[in-house]
Amino acid sequence: MFMNRVVRRSLLAMILGATASVSGAPLVAQAAIKGPGAASVLKTVRAAMATERGVHIVVRSRSATTRNSVVADLGRTSGSETFTSGAAKVSISVTPTYAYLWGNASGLVTLVGLTSSEQKKVGTKSISMKAGTSPYVSFRSNLTVGAFSAFLPTQKDVRLSRGAHGAYVLTWTTKATTTTTRTTSVLTLSAGKRPLPQREEVSSSSGSGTTYFSRWGESVKESTPPAGTLIPYTSVVKG
Repeated sequence: MFMNRVVRRSLLAMILGATASVSGAPLVAQAAIKGPGAASVLKTVRAAMATERGVHIVVRSRSATTRNSVVADLGRTSGSETFTSGAAKVSISVTPTYAYLWGNASGLVTLVGLTSSEQKKVGTKSISMKAGTSPYVSFRSNLTVGAFSAFLPTQKDVRLSRGAHGAYVLTWTTKATTTTTRTTSVLTLSAGKRPLPQREEVSSSSGSGTTYFSRWGESVKESTPPAGTLIPYTSVVKG
């Protein structure tokens, strides 16, 4: 399914971002977690994120040949993302009732995975996907607050240190697979009673990047393209 392909690519760029601090609130010098270890910090962060209604994310990453960027806003029931890789570009938005995808010709083919004939059907229109369909569910799960947990490491071997102004710094390594290289991730969290992600730096043999988190608590508004610019997903991909 071409929709799953673009979700995997964009979410990978978002999470495997990789160096300045962009925080919705200033850091404080004293930690609110007494004698913290990595596990207790992660538990506190998850609890803090569970009450947030939105966040703004900017990703800048680079491979040997291509610069990539993601700009996204994740809210409780709505979200949006624009993913650029070289000259290719796609934009995705999700509302409670529909998801919409737009891209230039190279974006629809190289990033989304449409065939050239499918891309010609779309032209400059936006593909619409109704709530409840498989493509909609995939996009909603990655562009709303349900995706927050993906910002944090899942492995046990996470190292905790302290950064500037008392910030928490988590470092971990993700092993290589048959399709990905070994990566090292450094996630900086604000200190205080409600530690939240500020930035993540990721490096590997194939490239590096930075993810910036800001505007925690923002209210994300719905974005719906004009009706005359839409083409149903079922009209683009058959079967």
